[in-house]
Order: sequence, then C-alpha cells, then structure tokens
Amino acid sequence: MARFVPLEGGRVVAYIRERVVAAVTDTGVPVQLRPDLQAIAELIRPGEKVLDLGCGDGTLLSYLRDVLGVTGRGIELSEEGVLACVRKGLSVRQGNLHEGLGDYPDGSFDTVILSQTLPYLNDPDFILREMLRVGKRAIVSFANWGHWRCRLSLLFTGRMPIAPDLPQPWYVPPRIRPLTVQDFRDFCQQRGIHIAAEIYLAGSRRIPARRDKNLRATTAIFELK
Repeated sequence: MARFVPLEGGRVVAYIRERVVAAVTDTGVPVQLRPDLQAIAELIRPGEKVLDLGCGDGTLLSYLRDVLGVTGRGIELSEEGVLACVRKGLSVRQGNLHEGLGDYPDGSFDTVILSQTLPYLNDPDFILREMLRVGKRAIVSFANWGHWRCRLSLLFTGRMPIAPDLPQPWYVPPRIRPLTVQDFRDFCQQRGIHIAAEIYLAGSRRIPARRDKNLRATTAIFELK
C-alpha cells in the first residue's frame, strides 16, 4: 500500500504527473481525463476524503483513487452510472442530490465535488450549502453560457445558444438551466461563499483569470469555502 503525504501548491501538480507516469507504466493504459476533470484533480491533495456528487461512470473518482490515493465516495442518479462505478470497484450509491446529504455528518469529507452538474439542479443554493456543510471545501465546475460564441449565437439567430463545452439542446432531458461565470460569482458574493481558487478553460486550454474571463472561458472551475 502506497503512503501518501500532504503536499502544497505546485508540488501537488508535479506529484500527480509522477503518479500518472507510474500508473501508465503499471497498467499499460494511458490515464486521460477531460480538461475540467484534470483541473479538478490538480486541486485535490493526496490521501484526502472526497465525495463526488453526480459522479457519472466514476472516471474522476477512480483516477483520484489510483493516482492520489484518496478515499472516495460518490452519489449518482443513473443506474447505468452506478453500475459502471461498481465495476471500477468504487463506493457509490444511487440517489437524487435534492434529497440532501443528511446521511453525512458535518465535515465528513475534505472535498466535495460537483462537476458539470450545477445547471441541472432544481435548487443549487441548497446543494451548495450541503456541500459546504459536509465538506471542508467544495469544488464546482460548469459550462459558461457567457462565452462570446453563446452571445453571438443568441444575437444573430434569436435561438437559445448551446454552450461550447456542454453540447446539449434545451429540450433534451435532463433540462439545463444556463448560467454564466458572472452569475455564479454574484451568487457566491450574495451568500457569503468565499471563492478560494478559480480556473478558466477555453476548450482544453487554460486562460488567465482576467476581466474578460466571462467572454473567453468555455468552462469554469471554482474552489469554495
């Protein structure tokens, strides 16, 4: 059993890269993540207790377990996703996030993750409060409808735009509720939620957190406390 020790700052990223090389060497299968999931992974410290909400097929959780040695738990609505997680040997239960996280005491996890699920929530305020109750911090990622292509699409076509990093029409279930980077920042400010870190992606490329980030970013990742 590998022994994992706390790391700080850039050492976490370097450590992840070393462990990815080791994982590829051991299994012969390259370890690949979606760009936003890779950005989330670099915010996780080795050995943490992690809860992934809407964990899908468990891609991120299995990566964090194998590369960073985290103790991971997940909640997933779809039976297909839960079965995929079980096949990966992950501890995941089937459930609706809106039923709450009442089974978990305060501070049960180091980090609670909500990746590309925020636009589907009926009550995001409740879910985020629950995340910050059961976790010492929360990490949230979502597609940005404030991107310049979305703005131009609405202006010139008069139709609801499709976010570049979430290619789903408005009528396909589960229904999405578009939001922008500025919407989310305003939401956090109004509720006294501290934004500890922010990462912005344009496709797979990271861009600086400048004033034009709401125009340029296709996906945003926030660390909240």
